[in-house]
Amino acid sequence: MRKIFVVGGMGAGKSTARQALVDAGLPFIDLDQVGHQVLKWDTVKEELAETFGDDVIGEDGEVVRSLVAARAFVSPAETRKLNRITMPRIEEVYTDTLAELEAAGNDAVVVEYSVFKNREMSLAYSADVVLAVLAPLDLRIERAVASGFDEADVRRRIARQITDADRIEASDVVFNNDGTKEELHNKVLAWWEGYQASL
Repeated sequence: MRKIFVVGGMGAGKSTARQALVDAGLPFIDLDQVGHQVLKWDTVKEELAETFGDDVIGEDGEVVRSLVAARAFVSPAETRKLNRITMPRIEEVYTDTLAELEAAGNDAVVVEYSVFKNREMSLAYSADVVLAVLAPLDLRIERAVASGFDEADVRRRIARQITDADRIEASDVVFNNDGTKEELHNKVLAWWEGYQASL
């Protein structure tokens, strides 16, 4: 089963690129959603409370994600603490999901991966293709704010991500998304048709 990873900075258009491939019939794994899923595990909640304070668990017993983010993204050291808790669990769910999709007879899967740093030390080590979606910084911030994020939070998150130069170096295909969603959608579909034909 071919694994096609879609990477890009916040607001670049990863979800639009992923949706184009889903529209072409591919199943998908959104690693952000997997991350939210593991936050519901009791063991993860306990470790987060021990590491970042009891108040990161709300009165409803669920993780207050905004509070975890505010504490985990203040420095690389704190971010590593969060990753040590969540990444092994995310990998476990990801691996299980891949096995299920392959057993169901799927030829390919699209994986949306927002915290991508490189291919070697990440879940993308097994990628057949890495697609990078790029867009100008101002446009990315504008899109993220329009989707409901706070601008200061967006800038903080982007500062923690790798640069577009790093993404270009680590990827096989690059899409510039400085136009409409439809344009990106069509570019990705055209690439997919060509890729399938080349197999």
